[in-house]
Amino acid sequence: MNESFGSRLRARLDEYGPLCVGIDPSPKLLGAWGLDDSPAGLERFSRAVVEAVADVAAVVKPQSAFFERWGSRGIAVLERTIADLREAGTLVILDVKRGDIGSTMAAYAEAYLDRGSPVAADAVTLSPYLGFGSLEGAITSAVANDAGVFVLALTSNPEAAALQRLVADQVLAGAAAANAGQSPFGPVGVVVGATLPAIEHSLTGLNGPVLAPGLGAQGASPADVARLFASVRHAVIPSVSRAVLTDPKRVRTRTLHYRDECAAHLDVKIATRH
Repeated sequence: MNESFGSRLRARLDEYGPLCVGIDPSPKLLGAWGLDDSPAGLERFSRAVVEAVADVAAVVKPQSAFFERWGSRGIAVLERTIADLREAGTLVILDVKRGDIGSTMAAYAEAYLDRGSPVAADAVTLSPYLGFGSLEGAITSAVANDAGVFVLALTSNPEAAALQRLVADQVLAGAAAANAGQSPFGPVGVVVGATLPAIEHSLTGLNGPVLAPGLGAQGASPADVARLFASVRHAVIPSVSRAVLTDPKRVRTRTLHYRDECAAHLDVKIATRH
């Protein structure tokens, strides 16, 4: 039997510490690196980031949109990026934010979660806009493939606040039900922004991981993460991208800085030091 997503994630966090590094090859970042905004530049950027962080970050999160904009050539780079990360043993969350019903949701699940897919990841991000029940097919596929999902719950963008307050309880309740009885984590995580002023919903019964984007350039500090997620400090995965990606010569050192700072503030020990 293959090791579950929750077990793999727990092992990575224990060994490498609480940090997810995003691979967000925007045109602006490619330019900052002196690279062409082209599939070739995209590939050079992605491979350099993988080389810099794959052995020091627990999780890496490619943003699919920056690859998709180049069509089949960009998707080919994404496939290689995922393959390189998985070969290095790094846990991959593919940021796709998909959400649909029926056969369409099943097709998304096959694309991103089925082990035989060229873009299969350890986990994907999902949108619950059509109701948490609409994600059932993806969750079922994740379980069958020893993968996971991260459902948008409380993001940092202010225009989403009113809507998300209405659905957050449903998302958290649904995730907790899907994770019941699982150890050390169930397959359903949630996305909660690290730049929120406060979290009004309880996360303690989730029994799953919490992906917390917003560290660094978006304004959240390791201290903010520790304050917001004190009740689930061993389950939170702060995510950083631009703050470690802007200078190609400092990707690794900046990643280590944020990783170690987050571990210190969350009072989490790292087994492996690089």
